[in-house]
Amino acid sequence: MAKIQLNGKKISIKSNFSILDLVKKYNLDNKKIAVEYNGEIIPKIKYKKKILKNKDKLEIVHFIGGG
Repeated sequence: MAKIQLNGKKISIKSNFSILDLVKKYNLDNKKIAVEYNGEIIPKIKYKKKILKNKDKLEIVHFIGGG
């Protein structure tokens, strides 16, 4: 079990949880989000390989269209 910070809130996740697992858990659309992991923007192709660790900080932002 690891404790991370997601968009300013502390949450607990399972061990060996990837960014992709987190995206799926919250039913987020991969095409409409960007993920910042410990201050660095992570390319979508790395979501599956990036395993989250205790005290990691993530910010997930949604893109919203409009005019």
